[in-house]
Amino acid sequence: MTSPLRVRSHAQPHSQIMTWLGLYQANVPSLIVGIEPTVRLDLDNEPQPDAVMFIPGRGASITEDDYIAGAPELVVEIAASTVSIDLHDKKAAYRRNGVQEYIVWRTLEREIDWFSLQDGEYIRLKLDDKGVIKSQIFPGLWLAVEAMLSGSMADVLAVLQSGLNSIDRSLPFNYITFKKD
Repeated sequence: MTSPLRVRSHAQPHSQIMTWLGLYQANVPSLIVGIEPTVRLDLDNEPQPDAVMFIPGRGASITEDDYIAGAPELVVEIAASTVSIDLHDKKAAYRRNGVQEYIVWRTLEREIDWFSLQDGEYIRLKLDDKGVIKSQIFPGLWLAVEAMLSGSMADVLAVLQSGLNSIDRSLPFNYITFKKD
């Protein structure tokens, strides 16, 4: 039997993150988004993060036996009782293996930490003056943090749509240029 998961501290936030990522992926169909996949980072680390998003053919790929090998560009963990693991051991493994962006939603503390890998270290991204964090890797992936924390999904998705609208659409969406490492 799997570990028990609580609704408000894990299942509902997980659903909200997946809704946010799902809308983004619906607009950028070349991306892979997954829920709790096994990620073969290296010989010692095979985590099952709550969510991943990656650009096929870059840091991660899908193996013949249908697992992820390598580092997805984005990993998300929903953390209630696992905060110390998610902000230490997992964070270190993701950093060492080149996961470009790492989000930890600390549900009990009502905090979202969004880290960006810069020069081999994770730097916590800051909110802009409107309370939004913007991905450094995925153009238009914007998160209205307070709206997400309060469960205001209409506001979360409206801000994401603003991010998507900010992308140069002179080329078809499949040709978005993603930031290189």
